[in-house]
Amino acid sequence: MSVTKAITRLDKSNVKLSLTIPKDDVLSQYQNLLKDYSKNVQIAGFRKGKVPQEVLERKFGEALKGEALGKIMEKAIEEVFDDNGLPADERPLAYSRPEIEEEPTLDFDKDLCFSLIYDVLPKVTVGQWKGLTADVPDVVIDEEDITRDLEEVRERNSVVIDRDEGAAAQSGDVVTVDYCELGEADEEIPHSDRKDFAFTLGTNMNAYQLDDDIIGMKKGETKVVQKSFPSDGPDDDSLLAGKNPKLRVTLKTIKEKKLPDLDDELAQDVDEKFKTLADLKKNIRERLEKSLTLRMKDIKVSNLLEKIMENTPVILPESMIRVEIEGRLRNMARQFGIEPSQLLQMMAGKDGGLQEIEGRMRPQAEKALHSRLIVEAIMEAQGIEASEADIEKELENIAVDAKMPLEDVRKRYGEGNALEYIRDSIRETKVFDLLLAENTIKTGSRVKYLDFMGKND
Repeated sequence: MSVTKAITRLDKSNVKLSLTIPKDDVLSQYQNLLKDYSKNVQIAGFRKGKVPQEVLERKFGEALKGEALGKIMEKAIEEVFDDNGLPADERPLAYSRPEIEEEPTLDFDKDLCFSLIYDVLPKVTVGQWKGLTADVPDVVIDEEDITRDLEEVRERNSVVIDRDEGAAAQSGDVVTVDYCELGEADEEIPHSDRKDFAFTLGTNMNAYQLDDDIIGMKKGETKVVQKSFPSDGPDDDSLLAGKNPKLRVTLKTIKEKKLPDLDDELAQDVDEKFKTLADLKKNIRERLEKSLTLRMKDIKVSNLLEKIMENTPVILPESMIRVEIEGRLRNMARQFGIEPSQLLQMMAGKDGGLQEIEGRMRPQAEKALHSRLIVEAIMEAQGIEASEADIEKELENIAVDAKMPLEDVRKRYGEGNALEYIRDSIRETKVFDLLLAENTIKTGSRVKYLDFMGKND
């Protein structure tokens, strides 16, 4: 079938694909459909396969035309999109569903013309990306950081025992609670409940930051608390920003931690390779320095990309933004320890609901996409690839870090798309290294390690 196409660029990385099929091809496709029906349809008074085409058209005319139109259009679309010569920026994004602009009609006296509208990968013309200067803070690991990490080691090696009956919960205790949100009449809001939620008081490792409300409660006690979360705080993109939820909390268990002494015995319990507490401290410093190096590289690259974004405008299609926001919503659901569907149900009952949350997420989603497209454009322009040797080296590193046999790692990453993920990660790392090599990084004022690593509340 002969198909003529024309691409018209629209706003927001949309295109209109106009297709034209000659009338002779349209008629031929229609007649082929009639022949197929004539061979297989059964109509009273005619033997199977002997139904005249004119009888079919008289009995099923409009239905046949509708089916033929659908099949002709589908075949034409497949023919265009299966063409390897079709440029990437003219193909629909995987998550963009092409829509027919206006449903055509089947007229054998005219060529069949119809148009599809869909999102395509944005065109990215990278501006200046060499010779830039980015600032990063000066971060040094000190004894305070080592001490704090040692306390975390003690926490992980602590023994948890039940508190005495009648004891009040205090900071550092491990508690288990049931909670739910309440409406204006103190009725339980559907899908907002959480059962047997365990956390350590004083860590604020819970979505509603209930630590201070639970401290002082006793086992079996139920309490209604009113919370308030500012809209302009450090978590202004969270689900609860700007909200004032009322919750009913029941304290089910209270356990206290018995911390081990900070000595050589603790170091040996952590790992048999440590003989003394000094060995453990040395290992902690090395681990923190490694984390700092990785985090510092991320910040350097991020600051450089922000400068590149300033001179590289990109028009993002709506479908691409939608997929990014949906991914962030799934991550938020995981942070709450619930299913995405339950999160959406929770938001449906709140003022502003899903639309408000998505609105707060949108700027960061757009920034992440903008940055990613620039990296991919540089990657393509510079011909950056991951060789088989690169992949093998990365698999060896994974085996060492995971303390697994190399063959087991090869087997695991040889399944599904895992190897492609590694390939993409290597290419991305090469782009980051190129950015750091082609630009200047200046060190600014001193910042505490904990603040820099984003662990300070």
